[in-house]
Amino acid sequence: MSIDIFIADDQALVRTGFRMILEAQHDLSVVAEAKNGAEAIEAARRARPDIVLMDIRMPTIDGLEATRRIIASTDQPPRVLILTTFDLDEYVFDALRAGASGFLLKDVAPEDLVAGIRMVAQGDS
Repeated sequence: MSIDIFIADDQALVRTGFRMILEAQHDLSVVAEAKNGAEAIEAARRARPDIVLMDIRMPTIDGLEATRRIIASTDQPPRVLILTTFDLDEYVFDALRAGASGFLLKDVAPEDLVAGIRMVAQGDS
């Protein structure tokens, strides 16, 4: 089973780092990227990924609103895993209310990022 992943983050270096970590796995494939929330909504619609890695703070439309719109845009939306540098309970609650399936800090170990993606892809939170 291959898991198609979409990365939405306003920092190119972060997107590149995540892509390198994920594509080193035999069962993970990065199918698209976006640098802001508006691009994320459109790219997720086109790419139809299994998982979206979504940054919370991005230009144009923030990650929470982009998550809401992506989740609402189809009968079978991708699962969204929120990634952020901000360890705030408020963000966790807002992300879950927006429809996210999980929440990780960007300083997570690579193996924990991969495990989190696989867990969310299996339907867990």
